[in-house]
Amino acid sequence: MLLGIDTSGAVSVAVARGALTGDGAPPEVLAVRSDTRSRHHDEVLLPLIEQTLEEAGTSRAELTGVVVGRGPGPFTGLRVGLVSARSMAAVLGVSLHGLSSLDALAHQALAAHPDGGEGPDSVGVALDARRREVYHARYRRDPAGAITRTAEPAVAAPADVADLLTACDLLVGSGTALYPELLPATDELVHVDAGHLLLAAAALSARGEDLTSTEPMYLREPDAAKPTARKSALGR
Repeated sequence: MLLGIDTSGAVSVAVARGALTGDGAPPEVLAVRSDTRSRHHDEVLLPLIEQTLEEAGTSRAELTGVVVGRGPGPFTGLRVGLVSARSMAAVLGVSLHGLSSLDALAHQALAAHPDGGEGPDSVGVALDARRREVYHARYRRDPAGAITRTAEPAVAAPADVADLLTACDLLVGSGTALYPELLPATDELVHVDAGHLLLAAAALSARGEDLTSTEPMYLREPDAAKPTARKSALGR
């Protein structure tokens, strides 16, 4: 049994039957719960985990793995999810896996459009990065259904990446809601669904990708910085 946690924007938790065994079999998502309120990650995550486990008809004792979204996203919210996932995996003695939250949102967008041979087969993801910027990445689905990243996650002003992102068949993410003139959304997908986080992790694991890192993807330095010189109390 797998537990998925993503706090890159909203808080989303999912429970699925299966494992990241690398045999290509996707897990069966049993329950997903989300809370879209901002700045409440520390308050809602643990209750949401318990509610999702209960809805799935299972318990922490039956978990065999934890998958967590590494962002990018706001420092505090992302940290809440990563620390909780690491703590649960350590206490339960189960495997821990991490992947970009952008990977999960790309999987979610393309899953809404089953591959029928006529597309869509490319997706751009843009998440709110504050400071009038977006976190972004681009993906493509091949004829076999495999989704690969064609542009690595980065942060930029919306105008600087608008041409690249709007050239994709699909464009999703919270950044599209903030900058609709530059980044018009094709689908109303704003936040990551943790069920797709689990499915994306299973697909990447089946291709042999390394999911052992759970380091946060901040993509830029935090706002706070150490002072470069000690200030004089006398103002000199």
